[in-house]
Parts: sequence; structure tokens; C-alpha cells
Amino acid sequence: MTTENASAPNFIRNQIRDEIEAGRADKVVTRFPPEPNGFLHVGHAKSICLNFGLAEQFGGNCHLRFDDTNPAKEEQAYIDAIKEDVSWLGFEWAGPVRYASDCFDQLYAWAQHLIREGKAYVDDLSPDEIREYRGTLTEPGRPSPWRERSVEENLDLLERMRAGEFNEGERVLRAKIDMASPNINLRDPILYRIRHAHHHQTGDTWKIYPSYDFAHGQTDAIEGVTHSICTLEFEDHRPLYEWFLDNLPVPCKPRQIEFARLNMNYTLTSKRKLKLLVDEGIVDGWDDPRMPTISGMRRRGYTPASIRKFCEMIGVTRADGGLVDIAMLYHAIRSDLEDNAPRAMCVLNPLKVVLANVPESHEEVYEVPGHPAREDMGVRRVPFTRELYIDRDDFMEEPPKKFFRLAPGQEVRLRNSYVIRCDEVVKDASDEIVELRCSVDFDTLGKNPEGRKVKGVIHWVSANHAVPMEVRLYDNLFLVEQPDKDKDADFLEHLNPESLQICQAMGEPSLADAAPESRYQFERMGYFCADRHACRDGKLVFNRTVGLKDSWAKIQKKG
Repeated sequence: MTTENASAPNFIRNQIRDEIEAGRADKVVTRFPPEPNGFLHVGHAKSICLNFGLAEQFGGNCHLRFDDTNPAKEEQAYIDAIKEDVSWLGFEWAGPVRYASDCFDQLYAWAQHLIREGKAYVDDLSPDEIREYRGTLTEPGRPSPWRERSVEENLDLLERMRAGEFNEGERVLRAKIDMASPNINLRDPILYRIRHAHHHQTGDTWKIYPSYDFAHGQTDAIEGVTHSICTLEFEDHRPLYEWFLDNLPVPCKPRQIEFARLNMNYTLTSKRKLKLLVDEGIVDGWDDPRMPTISGMRRRGYTPASIRKFCEMIGVTRADGGLVDIAMLYHAIRSDLEDNAPRAMCVLNPLKVVLANVPESHEEVYEVPGHPAREDMGVRRVPFTRELYIDRDDFMEEPPKKFFRLAPGQEVRLRNSYVIRCDEVVKDASDEIVELRCSVDFDTLGKNPEGRKVKGVIHWVSANHAVPMEVRLYDNLFLVEQPDKDKDADFLEHLNPESLQICQAMGEPSLADAAPESRYQFERMGYFCADRHACRDGKLVFNRTVGLKDSWAKIQKKG
């Protein structure tokens, strides 16, 4: 496929182009390397678009590799979801799915190589003692008492660690670099930890697992990756990334380039915190439509094209710390659905209307365009009968001056149909409005009434043909722009109690057979998507993707 942002300029693309033109690079190989410890979120979508886009533009390959070095937090379900998300976004990885665990034997051999070179040792310090000995940003670290063990002892201990002879946390393998380095990542980083955990790929073969830092760059080199594209939090890790490549007999030396991660207002992209929302039952799983996960966005109604467009809009820079306005994301999906979503009428909060001057047996059927600008979407058949449903918000018993919808004695046009007038309000014993009795001006189909102006147009559905459905209205999950800005506060305090509202709605007949993930514009209401889970269970449920108003488009016009 061709990505929308495949040729959009950014500093990484420019650097690679310069390398190729100068003869310093040949075939470009990138990789998308998620850890399978959660679902992908919108920040990962940016990385996916960048890595696959770079490979596509320069005629290279992009690998999908799972950096599976911590089996205690990893699950096959996460692997399956990640593969599905990448494919759904429209990307194809080169060759088979890869795993860091594919390289465990080679990584272990390279750990032995570092020991033989006097550049690694087995340390008996506890995790707390390692942190204490490492020092601070202003104070150098102290060497471990075990730092000068012999090569033979270190090789023996490492092999016994691998065999499962020791308890977790009892020993680690560390690189011997520089305990006084101003970069704390170079103060004898950990290469292997003991983990008595079953691994989803290697089973119980291994009792020790490499650290992310030790596995990442070497796996890049084994795969022939030319450019390791990562976010800015790994900038301080680059000297370590390069130290391993310089001190091991790797087949090639990838180049690490960092870019700013995506930070979006009213949104969390910490997998740990997103997992907490799932585990605590605050949301309905990783694909809850309020979640910023790719699967959640998909279930809410976002399209692959809209997410790729959003990633193109925000661009790729090294400037960190800024917040992307979530209105940009809403703009991207509105622009897509405005052009591509068929129209339908749906009444979210039904109020019954009886047209007193229409016979009980009367029925008309209007052929209405599926989309006002898309003849290829055909027409839909909308029946008109004596009894209708309108939305309660479209009626007021005592309306303000500029209320141009329905009120006692006031007229309004039914979308694609006649002008009606409210003649009577029917209430129950508790004074709640249960029905409106109205009359139709039969001389107003497709034309304005004689001698008067009717400004309001409302949507409606025939009561006899209405399709009952559940409509879920989603809003931002958090009330503040940066819910985790205050590190000392609980981000859960900022949850939006109205992030989900459920309506028992009535839709027009064309919605009865809506396929899972089919998207519509409900006229005057917004854009909605048939829930992929509920529809497969035979229940008609629509999730609101986004409303009709586009604040970002207005901002752009002002600019």
C-alpha cells in the first residue's frame, strides 16, 4: 500500500536521503519492535507509520519484531493483537514475524564473549544495592565488590545462572564499562537477570533473560537493520547501544535516530497506566472505545486512513514536550467519514409523534441518497407513516426566541419530508411528555409552504419501521489535558464520569443489517460505528466516533 505520509518531509527522511546520495547507505531496513506487554496505542501508530513509511519510500524493508525479553509481563494475546493492529493499519512487514527470543542463543554467546574480553562480570549485589552503588546524576557510582572476578569464575556462574541454580535477584550479569560515567546508563548496566518464568516462545528453556538494552541493538544487527528509529527517551541509551555494537562481533552496525514521542491532551499513553484501567475494570478491556489503543480507536470507528492522516498531520520532529491537540485527531476522522460514510437517521432519545391528519394505513416511501455527493452509494428507502419518533431535544414546550425546532403551535420540516405543526402535548400522570399530536401540511413535500417561512429541519424515523438499537456516546476519558502531569497525584482522580452514556435509540430501516465496523453519519448527530463485538452477537449497537462540529478546521481557517 501507499502511505499518505510516505513522502512527507521530516528530519529522519532527509538524513537517510543524504546518506543514500552520499553512498553511505544502500538498502534501508527499519523495524517496528514492540514489547508484547500490552496493546498498541496511538503513539505506536506514529512509530508504525514512520518506520514502514521510511522503508517504503526508499525501497527497503520493515520488520515486525517482538522484543520479548520479559516473559513475566508478556502474553500471546498481546502478540496476536499487535499483529492484527499493524495489518489493520494497512502495513505488511518483510519476511516472518521476528522475536528477540529468536536470537537468545547468539546473545548468550555474545555475553560469554564479553566475559572473556574482561568486559562483563557476574554480580552478587542485590537490586537495591546495585541502585545504591550506581550513584546519582551528581555523584559517580562505586564499583561492585564482585567486579574483578576472574573470567573462569564469571563463565561458570553465568552457566549456573542459565541452568536455574540460583534464585531470582540473587545474581545478575553486568557489563564492565565505567562507574564514573556522567551517563548513568554506562555505569555497568545489567545484561542478564534470573527469571524463573515460562516464555511464550521458548517455553522453559531459559532461566535467565537479557535486558532490553542488551537485546535491542544486537538483534537489530543480526536482522541487518540499518536504521533503528526510536523515541527521545532512548537518546541517553544511544551510547550504550553503540558500546555493545563496538565491543561485539556483530555483522553490521545500525544507526539509532531519535524522534519526539506523541503526547496528546486528555490522553494517557503509558501502557502501565492503561493496563491499570483494564485490570481495575474502569474500562471494558484494551479495546474499549475510550482507550487510545489502536484496537480501541478501531472499535470506536476510526479508519486506518484517518489514523495515518493524523500521523502525517502531527509530523516527525525532535522537539519534545509539546501536547498535540486531540481536535487534530477528530478532524482527521471527520474528514474521512464526511466523504466516505453513508447517511442515516437515528433518534437517540425518542419522543413519539402522532400525525392526526394522516390515516392510520398511510405509508409513503422516500428514496433518499445514501450520500449527498456519492452516487455510488445508491439510495436508501425511508418510510413515512402516521406515527413517528423525533428526538426529545428537538421539542420544547416553552422555547426561547431563536428555537427553530418543534414547539406548541410551531412548525418544523421533517428531513426529506413534509412540514408539520405541533397542535397538542400529551403528558402522563407525572407530568412527563409522552406524545405530541401534530398535523401535516401535505403541500410542502419538496417545497416551501405558501406565505410563511419554516427555518427548522429535524430528523425522524417511522415508528412502525424503526429499528431498536443501543447507542453509546463516548467522550474523553479524562477531564484534564494532562491527567498524569502531577506525579504525586493519582491520575484516576481526573476520570470523566460521563465518558460513556448509553441511549436506547430508534434508527431508520437501512440500519437493520449494519455489518460490524460499518460507519455512518447519523444526520445532525455525528459519526457512528457498528460495534464489532455486539453486532457479531446479533445485537445492534453503535458507538459514537465523533460529533459533527470540527474545532480544528475552524482553528486552521483562522490561522
